[in-house]
Amino acid sequence: MSTYSKIPLSSSTNGTGLLVVATTTLGTNIHTAGSGSTNFDEVWAYAMNSASASVKLTMEYGGAATKDLIEITIPAESGLTLILPGLYLCNSLSVTAFAATASVLSIHGYVNRVTA
Repeated sequence: MSTYSKIPLSSSTNGTGLLVVATTTLGTNIHTAGSGSTNFDEVWAYAMNSASASVKLTMEYGGAATKDLIEITIPAESGLTLILPGLYLCNSLSVTAFAATASVLSIHGYVNRVTA
């Protein structure tokens, strides 16, 4: 039987937002999945833009190859925009992020850790 635990993103202090400071790959670390191939992290993340212009965000999901990139433009002065809708990750792979403008996007979220 599997167990589920709701935990903060691994780079978050006490569940608070993570400021995206990187503007190129390898981006700001957001979360590192648990080890092993039978345990999964279901990652939920939202971005907030404090700038007066829209900003392109690139999520590197498990790696930096083209197949691992998720790109989204976060509207100016927006509230929370869903960027990772419960995607699974395992084997200690990481989620990193970089933005077209440094230090204006923050990422909030949580992980449902599924342990077999």
